[in-house]
Amino acid sequence: MDLHGKTILVTGAARRLGRAIAVELASSGAAILVHHHASPSDAEATCETIRRLGVAAHPVQANVGTAGGIDFLFEQVDRHGPLHGLVNSAAVMLAGDLLTVSEADWHSTIDVNLKGAFFVLQQAAQRIRRSGGGAVVNVADIAGLRPWPRFPVHSISKAGVLSLTQVAALALAPDIRVNAVVPGPVLKPDRISAARWEALGQQLPMQRTGTPDDVARAVRFLMENDFITGEALLVDGGNQFAPA
Repeated sequence: MDLHGKTILVTGAARRLGRAIAVELASSGAAILVHHHASPSDAEATCETIRRLGVAAHPVQANVGTAGGIDFLFEQVDRHGPLHGLVNSAAVMLAGDLLTVSEADWHSTIDVNLKGAFFVLQQAAQRIRRSGGGAVVNVADIAGLRPWPRFPVHSISKAGVLSLTQVAALALAPDIRVNAVVPGPVLKPDRISAARWEALGQQLPMQRTGTPDDVARAVRFLMENDFITGEALLVDGGNQFAPA
């Protein structure tokens, strides 16, 4: 798909990984709907960066963890004309113990990471189909392939995102392609020191950690290549081969 002149919704695009994805897609000439939940100043800053590239950008606010929030999101999306693509990037990541996770803990992650991704994709696909077809990229996580015991619900949610990608690719072909990116260590968590982060990178086959831009370029590739669907592209420096 030629992204020039297309409109793409990127959820969770105000900061961090989502922001890098939004800016990368904008650099290809796409107009970007910059979704955020509660980061209006960051979303506007992302929009300003995109506008300096010469394309349109509009902030859209919603809680994608609720059905009502998703309905509200697409009321805003519809004000900006036809939709041609979606990047499902909004997510939360909470640590926990499998034996003490509460129902509230479960919902705080699943409602955004999996339920939200499903119903955002559902509504976006209806609109993308009406615009003549397009592409969806879901942002998964290496934890969906190599589960993290300290993040049990997060790991489960991202495994679900990978399954959602395959189901949707079959259901929506041939007019809508659906793929996933699977980031590895590309964004240092606040809880990890710089020294620990560097050491983690040295354990990878590439002997370094990645960056959000590495993932953003992979998203753009999947958006543009018209003969790829149902795939999960690992962007992890060979993390799947590193010692557990």
